[in-house]
Amino acid sequence: MADYKRLFLEGHSYYLTIVAHRRNPILIDNIEALRESFRQSKQYYRYSIDAIVVLPDHLHMIITPKQAKEYPKIVRAIKYNFSIKVTQEEEQSMARHKKGMNPIWQKRYYEHTIRDEKDYLRCLEYMKNNPIKHELVENPKEWKYSSFT
Repeated sequence: MADYKRLFLEGHSYYLTIVAHRRNPILIDNIEALRESFRQSKQYYRYSIDAIVVLPDHLHMIITPKQAKEYPKIVRAIKYNFSIKVTQEEEQSMARHKKGMNPIWQKRYYEHTIRDEKDYLRCLEYMKNNPIKHELVENPKEWKYSSFT
């Protein structure tokens, strides 16, 4: 497997997908804790959330960080702050247990550096239609856990 290298391009936006551990549908049920974890991350890192959609077991967002190298730290802060607010009684690996970690999130996340306006619009369209794809609503405006309403 080739080494994966993240791109850190100043002034660019990043499309991110973060998924709950074993696709556990906990995000909507804990939406206030998730919102608070975003607020807390913004106390440490400067970034804008250009678009977001939260589904029961994952979220998609486009963020524009003030410093490109900070977007992994932003994701880590969001995941960490949510994890300490929400407890799950679920089996976990010994490594996670030793670290006192709750199995809330998948260890990794998907990241895509947005290259241009066409790419940005493609990501927005995918996000907007994601609640329809997952058969949660028929119209994206009906999904209240989104910046598209």
